Amino acid sequence: MPILPKNLLVLGARVLAAKTALELRQKKSAVPAQKRTFRALTSRFAKTAFGRAVGLEAGCTYRQFQARVPLQTYEMLSPSIERMKRGEADVLWPGRCSFYALTPGTTPGSAKWIPVTFDLLTHFRRANRTALLYYCARTGSSRVFHGRHLLLGGSTALNLVSESASFTAYEGELSGFTSLNFPSWAVHHLYEPGAEIDQLGNWDEKLAAIVERTRSLDLTLVAGLPQWLLVLAEALRSGSRSPTGSRAPSLQAVWPNLECLMHSGLPLGPFQGELRRAFGPTVNFHEIYSATEGVIAAQDASAPEGLRLLADAGIFFEFVPLKDFDENRLGPLGARAVPLEGVAANEDYVLVVTTPGGLCRYLIGDVVRFISTTPPRLIYVGRTRLMLDAFGEQVIEKELTDALLAVCSPHGWSITNFHVAPAFIESHTGNNRGRHEWWIELRPGSVQTPTGPNLADQLDGELRARNPHYELKRRSVLLEAPVVRLVMPGVFEHWMRHHGKWGGSNKMPRCRSDRVIADELMQLARFNE
Repeated sequence: MPILPKNLLVLGARVLAAKTALELRQKKSAVPAQKRTFRALTSRFAKTAFGRAVGLEAGCTYRQFQARVPLQTYEMLSPSIERMKRGEADVLWPGRCSFYALTPGTTPGSAKWIPVTFDLLTHFRRANRTALLYYCARTGSSRVFHGRHLLLGGSTALNLVSESASFTAYEGELSGFTSLNFPSWAVHHLYEPGAEIDQLGNWDEKLAAIVERTRSLDLTLVAGLPQWLLVLAEALRSGSRSPTGSRAPSLQAVWPNLECLMHSGLPLGPFQGELRRAFGPTVNFHEIYSATEGVIAAQDASAPEGLRLLADAGIFFEFVPLKDFDENRLGPLGARAVPLEGVAANEDYVLVVTTPGGLCRYLIGDVVRFISTTPPRLIYVGRTRLMLDAFGEQVIEKELTDALLAVCSPHGWSITNFHVAPAFIESHTGNNRGRHEWWIELRPGSVQTPTGPNLADQLDGELRARNPHYELKRRSVLLEAPVVRLVMPGVFEHWMRHHGKWGGSNKMPRCRSDRVIADELMQLARFNE
């Protein structure tokens, strides 16, 4: 099949971007799209062993679906996924599934095997195209299609699944399967760094190859996780010089037509200022909320307005109020879940997805908050298993990040990474008692260097103002004032390398209600209180 000429690609993108902009301005309700998605998915699930076991029928109502299908965790679905890996058909989704994506594993426990069906790959292709068209619509330009797009992710190499004896199945990172699904025109005109480099498993080797290959290319878009985008920027700027021989001031000096920095995995948070300085003053940030299970939302307006839920991309969404959530008592929670039409703005919800990858009423572990309901725009606020709640304080990741930014930004302190954990104090009453312990690595070069006690006092004040549960516990005898440990540069990098999480799609957990990570940091760290 002949490759689509570049001028026709640009023209087609311009037409689709204009159409997308018109649709966004019309502000149609997303509820009908979700109802269509629900009908399409339930008719497929009814043909599976899972669907038959729970009594799911094609044409069922949402109330019947809600009553018959319990909420699912990965642990509950794992036996069925193992059957699929051995070649059994029609288990969680019609037909056999040959692809399994391994999650990065930021939460406790081992990585998860997520089935990647052909229908799920169709969802990813459609959703990612929509997200890019949202960018064109909100900027009023399709110039991003004039150059090449660097996708900074993990290794795309695939391995045979050992459990599949008479059935050929493959495991790998999600990027490996989605890259195989790129249209030929996208590979020819847009895709960087190319299949050969993308398959490299060693992050340092891959980064060096990307720098060597792309330095002289015309890149208009770079996409990846914020932390690794900064690592890429440092590598490129260190090896690139201006006409006067000095270090390149930003990546726009390396790639003059660079206009879009597409980030996912985590909100920009503490990385925003550094990314702005590293990539250039006129680069547009564009956020996608994506997980191994599917693409959830994408930016269609300015950042403070949140991300628009992708209601018509093939996933059916439900939302459990966070205030009701208890993972140890999932039975009654299925009835507490609400579809899109039942959500309210400014409330926190645990996200539940039903996907064309065979996951039905699946808890992916994320907590979201709607900024508006018409159109449906939300923000990511944390993980259910990474909430700080050892003392009943119910502090979410977003509150920790916002508090740290509020303290550091006025002083120009740049955050390399951080982690927060409980520090327990022996109690004769039997009650959990203690404090929060912050591990913070700041980027060197600040004019004014903070101290641990000074940061601790300010962080305590910020959290007390933001979270009433934290304030209540602080006024009691259960939660004492926090302690801050400022660690030497490189501690978090050392930890991530030690755990095989350096580069790609890996993320540093920002909090946990136990000391698994904190105790390991204690072994590695030199710190200044």
